Amino acid sequence: MPEADPTRATHRAVDAVWRIEAARLIAGLARVVRDVGLAEDLAQEALVAALERWPTSGIPDNPGAWLMTIAKRRAVDGVRRAARMEQRVTELGRALETTVEFDVEEHVEDDVLRLMFTACHPVLTPPARAALTLKMLAGLRTEEIARAFLVPTPTMAQRIVRAKKTLADARVPFEVPTGAELAPRLASVLGVVYLLFNEGYSATGGPDLLRPALCDEAMRLGRVLAALAPQQPEVHGLLALMELQASRLRARTDASGEIVTLLDQDRGRWDQLLIHRGLAALDRSVELGGAAGRYTVQAAIAACHARARTADETDWGQIATLYGVLAQVAPSPVVELNRAVAVGMAEGPAAALELVDALVDGGALARYHLLPAVRADLLVKLARPGEAKAEFERAAALTDNERERTLLLGRAAECG
Repeated sequence: MPEADPTRATHRAVDAVWRIEAARLIAGLARVVRDVGLAEDLAQEALVAALERWPTSGIPDNPGAWLMTIAKRRAVDGVRRAARMEQRVTELGRALETTVEFDVEEHVEDDVLRLMFTACHPVLTPPARAALTLKMLAGLRTEEIARAFLVPTPTMAQRIVRAKKTLADARVPFEVPTGAELAPRLASVLGVVYLLFNEGYSATGGPDLLRPALCDEAMRLGRVLAALAPQQPEVHGLLALMELQASRLRARTDASGEIVTLLDQDRGRWDQLLIHRGLAALDRSVELGGAAGRYTVQAAIAACHARARTADETDWGQIATLYGVLAQVAPSPVVELNRAVAVGMAEGPAAALELVDALVDGGALARYHLLPAVRADLLVKLARPGEAKAEFERAAALTDNERERTLLLGRAAECG
């Protein structure tokens, strides 16, 4: 059925294009203007221009190239307005106007990696690095990032503005570090690559559960990093984790886009090539001595699922043990919640509910929708449907993803 409001439909298309093209657009601009904050401002100006023009002119055949062209023109205009940089006008204008086609620039792939290392520079705090990366590489809106970090939107907006200013004031070079500078920054980059992957694997908000393009980009960056630092076990551990999880993408939703839970997935739809590659990367990490690394342990958990031909063959006892290891390596309430799920599968729902109730009492996951969702599932298994229904409804109210909300409300309805 055609869209009743063409302008609204175009705005949705612009939003979709932005999420796909944002990282390459900002990265390509940052390479030229050498200022990440300015690059994002230029990209945002191009986005505004698209919102103004596309409803009447139509969406161009190559929207990424259109956005890049507009942003470049704004960059040239900005330089021209600065009288003290007259000499730079000629140089910058030549650099900006040499290429129009966005998808054929030889720099594009390297630019995204440079942008990631810039956004993860040590001059920024870890939360600022993560927020800036989600803004620039995942194309998320500030309010979406705020929800993901459970902070007010104005707080997140200030954090992002301060991060860009800090990078500009420190004159952080737009480059991939080498030698002794690489290792200290690698851990931060791995963290934001996994953030990028997770946003693709389970979208923070919106109508779809998955954003496969983000998963693909995160895995591509993981492979680039593995080539850049081949002796770093956690690089291979992260790559293994992403590939093993991505192997399940096709089975995570049905034909209508509704969620299919892990135990109900058709394992024949799992990508065997990604499983093979993921297991090989896991072996490589272990060979390099990284068996106890946070990403390698998570990859080992994913491997337990990948090796099970049916849900019943899953070694939940081993998974629970691995989560215990992970809780020591990278302690967090979310890890404890996942361990509780594994314990429930291995030892029964009563043992798991005790662990979950301790997390409820702790309060750290008060706004995390999966906490009441897990508790509700355990209550169903313990034949306590009334309590389970309330927990499913509470979980549905906490999520901003429409597919998750539909699933949770459906589970609540089943409780009667």
